[in-house]
Amino acid sequence: MKKGSLNPNVKLKLSLPPPDEVSFAKFLTQSGTFMDGDLLVNRDGVRIVSQSEPEAPPPIKPSDNQLNLADIDTIKVIGKGSSGIVQLVQHKWTGQFFALKVIQMNIEENARKAIAKELKINQSAQCPYVVMCYQSFYDNGAISIILEYMDGGSLADLLKKVKTIPEPYLAAICKQVLKGLLYLHHEKHIIHRDLKPSNLLINHRGEVKITDFGVSAIMASTSGQANTFVGTYNYMSPERISGAKYDNKSDIWSLGLVLLECATGQFPYSPSDQEVGWASVYELMEAVVEQPQPCAPADQFSPEFCSFVSSCVQKDPKDRQSAHELMTHPFMSMYDDLHIDLSSYFKNAGSPLATLNL
Repeated sequence: MKKGSLNPNVKLKLSLPPPDEVSFAKFLTQSGTFMDGDLLVNRDGVRIVSQSEPEAPPPIKPSDNQLNLADIDTIKVIGKGSSGIVQLVQHKWTGQFFALKVIQMNIEENARKAIAKELKINQSAQCPYVVMCYQSFYDNGAISIILEYMDGGSLADLLKKVKTIPEPYLAAICKQVLKGLLYLHHEKHIIHRDLKPSNLLINHRGEVKITDFGVSAIMASTSGQANTFVGTYNYMSPERISGAKYDNKSDIWSLGLVLLECATGQFPYSPSDQEVGWASVYELMEAVVEQPQPCAPADQFSPEFCSFVSSCVQKDPKDRQSAHELMTHPFMSMYDDLHIDLSSYFKNAGSPLATLNL
């Protein structure tokens, strides 16, 4: 037999090393990232992390200023309006969820500057009762705003489920909204101008936060289609409708109407034929200016709640209490001993977004 040749009659028995007890899956995260030591690889590229850095990067904060549109993946549309959409998006590296509001508009230079000014206010707002704005972009006629994601939807979504909100929970909700208004009015000197159930967002932690301050009002004034923004006019104070000067007390009027709607399940200024609705926005506006101020039915609600609503919806803004004054109203503390759990209430109500059906 020549050197190096094999005898075909000899059967070789090959043995392989025992399989690794830990499968390949140990190197994959749920998001599909391959991780081995300090190496992270996914479809968006390669990243080296130090051994001292945790496997998951820390959550991005609004002050970090490190978000851009290329770093987020769209999950689904969670809201639609006449001027644009709101999408649920996820950051590629951290896995953090955000809400991306995209406004498609062809706007004039003056309107663009006005919106930019409001976006700067959004960017600087740091309050636990106001939805955080992380980053804003303007490109090719579209404004994209990356916002804090509130997984419970809006107060309007909640009302569709529960129809009415009991007083104790309403007091807890109102307290958070008032703290948000207190921040906007007295620290930032901002008038919201569009306070309504769809602009009050909730989450699974029981938090209630104000969103869309300023931007919606500017959008309405530049659209040229007033009937598209009836929702904005619904909660507008009499002095604003009349074209008179107004201040932050106009937001207090809106708060009063929101509370009444949540308590009774019906918007305070409803036409006689509710199925048909108002023939025009001007009829609604005339009703707000001409009709007596609305009130909470005394036979259905506590005197404290009725008094609180009355303090909000005085037709003369001079007679309305400020957010600071309302914080000391008896209604704000009458249910404190009950230790109201808004988190459980929101979850049990079955908010349409709380389960995050992706």
